[in-house]
Amino acid sequence: MGDTSVKKVDSQFSPKGEMGQKYLAGGIRVSMRLWENEQPAEPLPAAVRDYETVGYVIKGRAELHLEGQVLLLNPGDSWLVPRGASHTYKILEAFTAVEATSPPASVHGRDEKSREGAKA
Repeated sequence: MGDTSVKKVDSQFSPKGEMGQKYLAGGIRVSMRLWENEQPAEPLPAAVRDYETVGYVIKGRAELHLEGQVLLLNPGDSWLVPRGASHTYKILEAFTAVEATSPPASVHGRDEKSREGAKA
């Protein structure tokens, strides 16, 4: 029998998280999510997450505030936020990006826990 863990996800039907992210394909050790047409806004307070994130900008611009640094993210840029790093994003113009998280951010409410921590 072939590998039954192979998945294909049509983003039209992807579930959405509380922060507006679309959950894409995911496995045991890594998952993907899509931030689509995020609008400019003031950043949330910095948060620390228990997963590592890598991302790729499709369109728009944003600032990544990471451990005292400010990185400008433009189309074609990719970035890494290490697990445990204090960070936040400031969207500068309508922003679309894909991120992969390890372990999956969607498991055990990690996304929502991070959001609650950012509000504290």
